[in-house]
Amino acid sequence: MVNFNQLRAFWEVARTNSFSKAAQSLFVTQPAVSAQIRALEENMGLKLFRKRGRQVVLTEAGSELFQYAHRLFELEREIEGLVAQMHKLERGVLKVATTKTYARYLMPSIMTRFHAACPGIKIILEEGSSLEMCRSLLDLRNELGVLARVEDTKRIQFIPFRSERIVLFTHPRHPFVSRQAIEFADLEGQPVIMKEKGSGTHALVTRCFARHGMVPNVLVETSNVDFIKDMVSKGEGISFLVEQAVQEDLERGVLSVVDLLDEEMELPVFIAIREGDQLSPSARAFLDIRLRIKEEKPSGPPLPGF
Repeated sequence: MVNFNQLRAFWEVARTNSFSKAAQSLFVTQPAVSAQIRALEENMGLKLFRKRGRQVVLTEAGSELFQYAHRLFELEREIEGLVAQMHKLERGVLKVATTKTYARYLMPSIMTRFHAACPGIKIILEEGSSLEMCRSLLDLRNELGVLARVEDTKRIQFIPFRSERIVLFTHPRHPFVSRQAIEFADLEGQPVIMKEKGSGTHALVTRCFARHGMVPNVLVETSNVDFIKDMVSKGEGISFLVEQAVQEDLERGVLSVVDLLDEEMELPVFIAIREGDQLSPSARAFLDIRLRIKEEKPSGPPLPGF
C-alpha cells in the first residue's frame, strides 16, 4: 500500500533535487523528510536516491516512480482547480426534475435567469409527472425539482416558490361560455380530459370534485398538454390546466376560459430537494435565483419573463 505522505516527500525531493527545499515546501523539518524517504524505500524494497557529493540523484527505479508521482500530483492539482471552479460556479452540471407543463411554460424563464448568473453551469432537465419526478430525486437521478406537491412523497423537502392559477376551459361554443361564470356543481357529468395521475393538476382537480361531493367523469387521462387542448377545442370535453398553457389558444379564439364562482384553483409550485441533502454549489445557486425571483414578483399567475 502506497503511503501518500511518503510519496509526496519523495516527489518534492526529486522535483527540487534537495531535501532542505522539499522540507520548506512541505513545512516540515529536513530529518522528517529523510525519515519519510527511508520509510518509502523500505516499504517498496527499492533504492530511490543516491548521493553524488552534496547532491541527490534518482536511481532508475526512482526515475520511473517520479514520472508516476508527477502525474499523480499534477492530477491532484487539476482536481483542486476543478473543485475551486465548481465552488465559484464557473463549471458544473445540475440535474433538475420538472413536469412537462412547467418545462414548456415555466422553466425557460427560470433557466434564462440562472444561466445569466451562472453561465458555466450546464442544466440537464428531466420531465415527468410531479410524482415521477419526486421519485427521481429519491433515486438520485436528479438533485432538485420544480414541481407541484403530491401525496406519498416522504423524505422530500418542498420549498415554496410560487403558485400557478389552474383554469377551467372549454371550446368557444360550449354552453358554459355564454354564462361567463358557473358554480362547480354545474360540472356534474361533464366529460373531463384530465391530466395524468401523479400530476399536481390531477390531484388538485380531484380534490375540488371531492369537496363538492362529486367524482370527475374522466373521458381521457394524459400527460400530453397539446392533446388535451386539441380534444377540448374539438368539443370532446372540458379540462383544467395551468393558465399559461392555454394563453395562446385563448388569444387565437380556439379555447375559452370559464370562471368558477365557488372555487379559486391555485396550484403551489415548489423547489423539491431530498430531506437533509447537502446541495452542490450549483443547486444552492439555483435556490438563490428562486429567492431573487420571489423578492421581485409576488406569488400568483405566471408573469412572462418574471
